[in-house]
Amino acid sequence: MTVRLTMLCASAADGGQDRLFGDCGSPGTPVTVALPPYAVALRAPSARCARTARALGVDATPEHALRGLDHGAWEGRTLADVAAEDPYGLSVWLTDPDAAPHGGETVRRLCRRTADWLGALPAGTGAVLAVVEESVVRAALVHALSLPVRSFRYLDVPSALTLTLRDGRWSARPAAPAAPRHRGAADGSVLVAAPAVPVTRRHPCLTGRP
Repeated sequence: MTVRLTMLCASAADGGQDRLFGDCGSPGTPVTVALPPYAVALRAPSARCARTARALGVDATPEHALRGLDHGAWEGRTLADVAAEDPYGLSVWLTDPDAAPHGGETVRRLCRRTADWLGALPAGTGAVLAVVEESVVRAALVHALSLPVRSFRYLDVPSALTLTLRDGRWSARPAAPAAPRHRGAADGSVLVAAPAVPVTRRHPCLTGRP
């Protein structure tokens, strides 16, 4: 059977050197995207994902396995502060998916637990909506597209991403902007506001966002 998972990225817009690591800020500049019908709504346990789900009017159940990357001692600190105090640690963390100089979680571990969660979705789950942090969307893309873990920081993620499992294989498709429509349209879709980011390869992410 087919599983369709739509992931909404709740992470804040890039704040440059003032960017805070971890659960902080609010969703970025919104655009209108069409959200397909769903049978199950989940969210990461962070306050930001809770705010995003609430703003969208989605009654989402917290799912611990969908939590964002644990930044350990860097949680709540700015990129500039960490770069000034531990430039070597930051450099290693940005280039090595097995590094955790902050004492938190490695990128490889995040990718592994995200892949484990995707693999545990029952075949009859149907349509699922998940409001998650950007790091989880990246990890899901790494798994779905069978990318090396080192590609994690080279991915721009979309504001809304649909992963479809069919015949044991995942496919990924970003949600395109939609023309304004009323909530509860005839086809069952609703409108949501989410930050728009294209799916591309890019230079390594140099913010605290992953």
